[in-house]
Amino acid sequence: MVGDYCSFSGDKADMHSQRNSKNGLSCKMVLQAVGKVLRKSKTKPNGKKPPPEEKKQYLELEYTKIRVVDFDLKELVVLPREIDLNEWLASNTTTFFNLINLQYSTISEFCTGDTCQAMNACNTIYYWYDERGKKTKCTAPQYVDFVMSLCQKLVTDEEIFPTKYGKEFPNSFESLVKKICRYLFHVLAHLYWAHFKETVALELQGHLNTLYAHFIVFVREFNLVDPKETCIMDDLSEVLCTPAPPPAPAPAPSPSSQNHVTER
Repeated sequence: MVGDYCSFSGDKADMHSQRNSKNGLSCKMVLQAVGKVLRKSKTKPNGKKPPPEEKKQYLELEYTKIRVVDFDLKELVVLPREIDLNEWLASNTTTFFNLINLQYSTISEFCTGDTCQAMNACNTIYYWYDERGKKTKCTAPQYVDFVMSLCQKLVTDEEIFPTKYGKEFPNSFESLVKKICRYLFHVLAHLYWAHFKETVALELQGHLNTLYAHFIVFVREFNLVDPKETCIMDDLSEVLCTPAPPPAPAPAPSPSSQNHVTER
């Protein structure tokens, strides 16, 4: 680091002058010089200490253990043999859109332009790109509104998400599903990062945990979201997407604890 190198060079210059005058360095001077370098190495190049890592409340055991269901979600996302892949993707994507939209609505009054001036999660800020590809930084409620409006438009378009028998899915269907899922992940990540306290206050963390785990297992099953996109929440995904261990069997009652009937 430049700052460290310059300060160390200064120490060397002082030591050089001492060497000329005393023909050697004392032990004390060496320790002082090393101490200066070590203290500076703990800071950034600009001399400021790195900010402490913010504690993630949603990773605490008392919250992660709360789920609506405890069975393996993998069973819910595997493509049934008798169902077309596109039909399966369409059905699940529409359901996730509705559920995530509903989950966000429970805390929407707390997500304002003042409280959430950027659409962020962890150390990531999401920017919105319009149809022309123009990049726009917007508040979280604006971003979520853009996401939900776009998803609503796509899932209700008969040319993209056909509901009538015999209607074909477009060639661009899978890419559009991936686009929807990527945006929905952004909303979920923001819910955990910025509004988990409100979710806990409303006692809805079990619903959010189950929804998140189900969504992540689904997009992983069909490779719908790039892992580089979801890696910011890998710590939560590892906890929530691991099937809960089966409950331990209840211990058998001891003979002494059983009630005996005495005949008279």
